[in-house]
Amino acid sequence: MTPEPPSAARPAALLRHPPFALYWSSRILSVAASHMLAVAIGWQLYALSGSALDLGLVGLVQFGTQLALTLIVGQTADRYDRRVIVALCRVASAIAAATLAVGTLGGELTAGRILALVAVVGAARTFESPATTALVASLVARPLVPAAMAWSVSATQAARIVSPALGGVLYVLGAEVVYLAVASLFLIAALLAAFIRAPNVQRDREELTLDSFLSGILYIRNSRLLLGMMSLDLFAVLFGGATALLPIYARDVLHTGPWGLGLLRSAPAVGALATSIVLARYPIDRQVGRVMLRAVVVFGAATVVFGASTHLALSLLALAVLGASDVVSVVIRASLVQLRTPDAMRGRVSAVHSLFTGTSNQLGEFESGLAATLFGVVPAVLIGGLGTIIVAVVWTYFFPELRRVSMLER
Repeated sequence: MTPEPPSAARPAALLRHPPFALYWSSRILSVAASHMLAVAIGWQLYALSGSALDLGLVGLVQFGTQLALTLIVGQTADRYDRRVIVALCRVASAIAAATLAVGTLGGELTAGRILALVAVVGAARTFESPATTALVASLVARPLVPAAMAWSVSATQAARIVSPALGGVLYVLGAEVVYLAVASLFLIAALLAAFIRAPNVQRDREELTLDSFLSGILYIRNSRLLLGMMSLDLFAVLFGGATALLPIYARDVLHTGPWGLGLLRSAPAVGALATSIVLARYPIDRQVGRVMLRAVVVFGAATVVFGASTHLALSLLALAVLGASDVVSVVIRASLVQLRTPDAMRGRVSAVHSLFTGTSNQLGEFESGLAATLFGVVPAVLIGGLGTIIVAVVWTYFFPELRRVSMLER
């Protein structure tokens, strides 16, 4: 039985539940480190090469590692202690960040070496993501899973508000300063994850067969709701993801420096954090499918406004709305995956879910970089935003299960 103290009757009390509080704090530090790392890598890589395509390659490299490892990481998350997996992955990310610091100090970093270390971080994140997501449902009672997911997202957004701006400010002192700070945050996050007390669940030790490796994919394929939901995110963000181009917007369109890039990266989290806190207190429990589809349309519209803007204030507002709409979709998807998947399968299903979201984010970055190279930066973002809206409309009719789902629970 999942441990749950009597005091955790209300969603806000989750943060007073030690296992979840440790999980939440650890997640904040890890996400903060990841976004500081993204700011430093993006600015340093663009400074070295001046190529939008190279910025897109950051996403492509991470997508490639995730695609190659998805079937393995799902099995790992279902067979071994998820806390240990999370801690080890964060240690690996810390080592990669420290290597970037050493390379910067020695003047030995090239675009190729940066991308190679991005692949290491991407591999660690691929193992960490399904283990982290699947861990939530073992820390709280089932009725509190949606609230726990919202608090988990709030941790992500809180870190995203401060950390990119902090990364941009620290970059003024040198890229190596950012990388060393990132390595320290990853190590602390790993330590906190190691101290999480979770129930001693007997992990599945079934024989490793082809069917076992493919079981997560088959489970999703046989659920029209999960398949439609994940593919919606895949194609919507694939077209609408413009984050890879933020360094170009900061320098060439909005004419700011690293501090401006930090603000642009932080802006989506401002709207997302406010929304996730509301969702933690008042979870969406009616017409969840329709709400998710409408949120995707708003996401696309906000992308169009950002793409057309030449004023920093309007760009920040558009990104805040983008973040707010995105978090609604994220919380609904994550809750549905956890509540409609048995614990023995959560690692494998979460791994495939992470592949869908990773594909949309990381391959979307490559798509944005490629489109910017072919059509120009602003047209690429405008086309992407309109594409996101079209995807939401098409999926409404291709997957009627999405608009029909009313409750998170069956």
